[in-house]
Amino acid sequence: MSAVDQLFGRRTVLLAGALDDATASRIAAELMTLDALGDDHIDLWVNCAGGTLDDALTVIDVIDLLAVPVHATCLGRADGPVVGVLAVADHRAAAPHAHLRFDAPSTAVSGRVGDVVTAAAALRRRRADFCTRVARAAGQTPAWVDAALHERRAFVPIEAVRAGLIDEIAAARAASVSPFPNLRHSRGV
Repeated sequence: MSAVDQLFGRRTVLLAGALDDATASRIAAELMTLDALGDDHIDLWVNCAGGTLDDALTVIDVIDLLAVPVHATCLGRADGPVVGVLAVADHRAAAPHAHLRFDAPSTAVSGRVGDVVTAAAALRRRRADFCTRVARAAGQTPAWVDAALHERRAFVPIEAVRAGLIDEIAAARAASVSPFPNLRHSRGV
């Protein structure tokens, strides 16, 4: 059994690498499958280095449609629009050394002038939709999210909590270690 299969068996989905079309489709399919297979929450572990607004909106829409809660945890980084995926989850956390950074990916459009104008208008609508959805989840304004995207604003976990992007900083699960009783060093201690 692969590591991914083991995670899936524990109702955990891993969002790693860049959030592209293939990754967004896989994440959406895994979330919807786990939703259909049980009533317990789904864990979404995020360590993602960027992506597109369209792919982030795809995952956000799926999270909104699920009947079970999604608990998202940023394990390393959440760069670009994937910050929105983390922010809209039902429970949001970040590891103590995680790094969250808004960034609007650049988009190149070519073609006739009318096509470029139409594509630019569609991109503005998707960005506005993204900003509105993330703002609602974070308790911010869409203008605040838009500015964070434009400024490529970065957050350490405590700043992300203050900004409403996450609920908590995940506590380390340290093993309980107890010393051996009556163990003495050989130097006569």
